[in-house]
Amino acid sequence: MAQYLVLIYGDEKAHADGGQQLWDQLMKGHTAFGEKHEKALAGGNALQDTSTATSIRSDGSGSFSVTDGPFAETKEALGGYYLIEADDLDQAIAIAKDVPAPHGGVEVRPVMVFS
Repeated sequence: MAQYLVLIYGDEKAHADGGQQLWDQLMKGHTAFGEKHEKALAGGNALQDTSTATSIRSDGSGSFSVTDGPFAETKEALGGYYLIEADDLDQAIAIAKDVPAPHGGVEVRPVMVFS
């Protein structure tokens, strides 16, 4: 069994504009996802919005710059993730299709295994 990270992206403004009703809908959707795929879930978390992000960049010579804000400005920001276990990529994709992401989408990436 392999592990896959399901990255959840969404439009933060659309989520904020949706208010409590959208929040409740999302929480209900994630609860249902967790119940349906309980055996495949190995972890996961929601992230605070991008206004809380701090980016650290190396200049390649040992110095770093630290700035407030996300690493990249995009319309759809990373909002959370699930770590899942699946037999193969096809099964991971099938599971990821159930992740609620009404104003964005999800990305499935295999976890690298070092031998």
